[in-house]
Amino acid sequence: MEATAPAVPRPTGSDRSELPITTTAPVKRERRWSVVALCIVLAVICALTAAWAVNSASDRTKVLAVARDVPAGQALTASDITVAEVSADAALSPLPAADKTSVIGKRTAVDLRRGGLLLASQLAPGTGLGDEQEQVGVQIKRGMGPAGTLAPGDKVKAVTTPAQGDELPKGGGVAPETIDATVVSVSRPDASGTVVVNLAVGTDEGAILATRAALGRVALVREPRSN
Repeated sequence: MEATAPAVPRPTGSDRSELPITTTAPVKRERRWSVVALCIVLAVICALTAAWAVNSASDRTKVLAVARDVPAGQALTASDITVAEVSADAALSPLPAADKTSVIGKRTAVDLRRGGLLLASQLAPGTGLGDEQEQVGVQIKRGMGPAGTLAPGDKVKAVTTPAQGDELPKGGGVAPETIDATVVSVSRPDASGTVVVNLAVGTDEGAILATRAALGRVALVREPRSN
């Protein structure tokens, strides 16, 4: 007879070890949605940036700027002015680039610094000289004219001062001789406070004023600016 192997008893339900049941989260799907959301955010940011750049470019305007330092009273040349693009700003009022030709030849009312925007208020009216005028440079020492208040376009009287050794008129003496003039430019004061004032005068008075200026016998009196 053939021998048979003994039957192996099968474990009953109570003998089976209980294994915990785990559920795998849909990691791939969550990551996929995160990537999509990030792409959407980046696309919105890029669109807003592009719109801002377009608006900024359209708001820029061409204006006049100072190409190099220009002292007060000097006539502007084409080399003194350049064209710059700036963002439109209601707080600024620079001259438009289209005015470049019209400002050449005008005299500056203040010192201009390289890189600054050119404003209408920085220019003196006219060129400082008329058809019937001459220009004379007068050296004015400290105390012989208004200190720091003269500007291109100011009306002044060039007063003839007494010669050295002459006595000053007393009481109701004869009034000193004067010449009406217009300030063209004023230099910066030197260490002693002396300035050179360029004056525009009539053609029949230029030589007289130049002679008195050479003798140091000129003082300036500024007339009221309301006149």
